[in-house]
Amino acid sequence: MSRKILATLAVAATFSHLSAAATHAQGTLPLKHAGKPTQTAITAADAMTRLYIFADDSMMGRGLGEPGGLKATAYIEKEVRRLGLVPAGENGTFFQSLPLYTRTLDLTSRLSADSVALVAGTDYIPIHQGGTARSLDGAQIVYAGNPVAGASMISPEAAVGKVVAISGPTAGISRRYPGAVGFIAVRPDAGLAQLRRFATAPSTRMRSAEDSVKTSLLLIVPTSSAAKFLGVPVENARPGTIGKTLRGEVKYSSVGATARNVVAILPGSDAKLRSQYVALGAHSDHLGLRNGAIDTDSLRAFNEAATKIFMARTKEMPDLPGSGLTPEERASIKVNVDSLRRIRPARLDSIYNGADDDGSGSIGLLEVAEKFAGAKVKPKRSLLFVWHTGEEEGLFGSEFFTDHPTISRDSVVAQLNVDMIGRGESADLPTGGSDYLQLLGSRRLSTELGDLIEAVNKTYASPFRFDYQYDAPGHPDQYYCRSDHYEYARYGIPVAFMSTGGHVDYHQISDEPQRISYTHLAKVVNFLADVTERVANLDHRVAVDKPKPDPKGECVQ
Repeated sequence: MSRKILATLAVAATFSHLSAAATHAQGTLPLKHAGKPTQTAITAADAMTRLYIFADDSMMGRGLGEPGGLKATAYIEKEVRRLGLVPAGENGTFFQSLPLYTRTLDLTSRLSADSVALVAGTDYIPIHQGGTARSLDGAQIVYAGNPVAGASMISPEAAVGKVVAISGPTAGISRRYPGAVGFIAVRPDAGLAQLRRFATAPSTRMRSAEDSVKTSLLLIVPTSSAAKFLGVPVENARPGTIGKTLRGEVKYSSVGATARNVVAILPGSDAKLRSQYVALGAHSDHLGLRNGAIDTDSLRAFNEAATKIFMARTKEMPDLPGSGLTPEERASIKVNVDSLRRIRPARLDSIYNGADDDGSGSIGLLEVAEKFAGAKVKPKRSLLFVWHTGEEEGLFGSEFFTDHPTISRDSVVAQLNVDMIGRGESADLPTGGSDYLQLLGSRRLSTELGDLIEAVNKTYASPFRFDYQYDAPGHPDQYYCRSDHYEYARYGIPVAFMSTGGHVDYHQISDEPQRISYTHLAKVVNFLADVTERVANLDHRVAVDKPKPDPKGECVQ
C-alpha cells in the first residue's frame, strides 16, 4: 500500500522508501512446494508456490524503474501467457509502458546561508514535492513560528518571496503561505536517519503536465543546524525573526526509467456482455533495495516493541512500524540481541521483498486468472487483469492506465483491488483473526456493489468479518486514497478494495514469504473470485447511485 500518495508537506518528513544496492537471501521455497505445478483451484499451496517465487531475493525488491521491477512483470507476463489470457497492453503485447524518469539529489549542490556553507544531507534534507522547484537563491529566511492550535504566526503577506521556517507540524503550511518560495521545518536530530536515506536516494517519477508547475522545496533542518539558517537557536526565535539569506541552489539530475503495467483479458462467454469488463487489480512493485544491509531480526524486535508502546498510548496501529514515538519512548526500547542470536545467527538483509505488499495481491490475481481460465464455463462478462506498477511511488501505473486505457474506459463495470491480503491474523493486529478482512470503497459509488459483496459473504459457512473502519469519511490514515482502486473511482467506476491490513512488517525488509498466512490468503482470493463471478454474471451493470468525483480533482477520504 502506497505511503507516498500522502507525501504532502505534512508527511514527507516521515516516509521511508529507501533504495540502493544490497545482498542476502531470506530463505528458500519449502521443498514440498519447489517446482510443483499449480492447479486450477485456488489453494494455499499454490499461493505459497507463487509467492516464494515472486517475493524471492532474485526479484531485488521489485523497485519501480529498476531491474527487479522488470523481472517481476516478466514473471507475470509469462504466467498469463501460459494460462492463455489475451494480451491487452500496447502493440499486441501484455505490457503498457509508463513515461518515467528517475530523479537524484546532487550531493555536490552548493547552498549557503549568508557566507556559511551548508552540507546537503547533514545541515539540511531536501524534500522535492514534484514539478519544478522554485529557486532559493537570494531568498531571505523568516521564522513563522510553531503552527499548533492557537499559536501566534506571521501573516501570509510577511512570507511572500521568503523561505518560511517553522518548528512544528507542516500540514497545510504551503496553503497558509502560498507566496513563499520554500519552507524549512526544524526537527530533532534523532530519528532523521530514515528521512535522510529517502531524500538522498534516487526517486522515480512519472512525467506529466505538472512537471512545469512551480513548487516549493521543503528543507528538513536538524535542530543542531537551525542557527546556521536562523542566526539564532530555534528556541530563541520568535514569529517574525529574520534569518539569513540563502545563496546557491539545491540541484537534481534526472534520467529516463523503464517500468510497465501488465494487462491481460479473459474473454467473457456471453456474446452480448463480453464487451464489458470486470477489472481486477494489484500492484507488482515494491520498495527495491535498502542502502546498506541491516540485521533483520533486531530491526523487527525493535519494531514490535515500538508498536506495542505506540498502541498503548494511542490505541491505534502506527502508520509505519517504529514511527510515532517520542525520543524518550525510543530510548526506552532495549533489544536483547544475545537472546536473538541464540535463536539464529544474525541475518543481514537489504532487500524489501514485499511478500504481503503487494506480492500477496499480485499472486492472488494470478490464482483468480488460473481458476477462470481453467473453468468449463467462463464468466459472462470479460475479466480485465491489470498488475499496476508504481503504486508505492504514487499510484503511477493505475493513474496512467485509467488516463490512457487500452480498452474503453466506459466498458469497465467495476474494479476490484487487492493490496496486502496475506496477513490479518490476531498476531498482526488487535482486531485480526482468520475471518478478518478490511473492505473500503464498496458503497462509495454503488450501493448495489456493496450489497452484492455482503451477499456473497453470507453464502459462506465461515464468512468474513468485514472491518469498515478505514473506509470512514475523513479517516486520518487515508486508505481509500492510497491504493490503485481510487484511480478507477475518480472516473465513476464502482470499486471495492480488499486488504487484511497493516502489521509490524509493513514497508520493512522483514516482509518476507515465511510470514504470510497462506490459508488466510487463499480464503481472501477465493472470495475475490466469487465476487468477481457474481458481478460478471449480473444481467445488468452495477448501478452507480452516488455522485461521481472530479477525475482531475484531489482524492477525498
